[in-house]
Amino acid sequence: MRLRLPLLCAALIGLAACGGGNNDATPAATPAPAPAATAPATAPATPAASGTAAATPAATDATAAAPAAAPADDANDTRPAPKPFVDEGKWVEGKHYFRIDPAQPTSSPGKIEVTEVFSYGCPACFQYHGVVDDLAKALPRGTVMTYTPASFRPDENWPLLQRAYLTAQAFGVDKKSHDAMFDAVFKSGELGIIDQQTNKPKPESAWPTINDVAKFYAKFGVKADEFAATANSFTINTKMKRADELIRAYEVDSTPTIVVNGKYRLTPNSAGGYAQSVELVQWLISKEAAGK
Repeated sequence: MRLRLPLLCAALIGLAACGGGNNDATPAATPAPAPAATAPATAPATPAASGTAAATPAATDATAAAPAAAPADDANDTRPAPKPFVDEGKWVEGKHYFRIDPAQPTSSPGKIEVTEVFSYGCPACFQYHGVVDDLAKALPRGTVMTYTPASFRPDENWPLLQRAYLTAQAFGVDKKSHDAMFDAVFKSGELGIIDQQTNKPKPESAWPTINDVAKFYAKFGVKADEFAATANSFTINTKMKRADELIRAYEVDSTPTIVVNGKYRLTPNSAGGYAQSVELVQWLISKEAAGK
């Protein structure tokens, strides 16, 4: 049962969340309130400090999470300001969202940071990532979107996909390859563990390797040998460890999870659905902007 139950997470695209500690499944289109969190046995983490890589990546910024876009200077940020904060009792702490105690530092000083904890191997993240793309585009002035890759499903090859994201980030191709990575796992199957012909799990011996990942990122202008060398470097190993530590500190037990400014976490399930999760994120941004 150790393999069969977790593999449902990768095999069933209709799950609302991929869990590290529980495997309750609800339809993604109408997520139910999330059950009590159960911390994953192994923690994932976010990018952190830079070091010396085997290759010379285009980008060496090694913060705890990777911004979706470079934070704009306030003077040049033409996005609308956050909405005025109004608490009408719609969103309840401990039910719809959860306080992170202690709050965790962010990688974007002076900005309100919205972070998605995700995995390219998570079918619920695959379903939700279009919503997150739209959320990132709709964020108000003074906010940034970052991504923290999880690794707590080694039985579904998540550590490899975490390594892939952090390496792509180091080379500066994480943004333009983000959607394509989901497709490579769940559409073409080239980087997935499910056989697209039989819809059954591949034997572990047939799982994608870092060399397969490197060939994929060659489509985005990174030499495969340089990508593989950097992926196996001390720098990336350190970023993976720090990502795992941060996700533990967030008390994240399932993906996708959204964290607002290192203080609050929520899931589509806890918010009551995809649209509600976006509304709740915007409300929490307004709360932070108002200093409440």
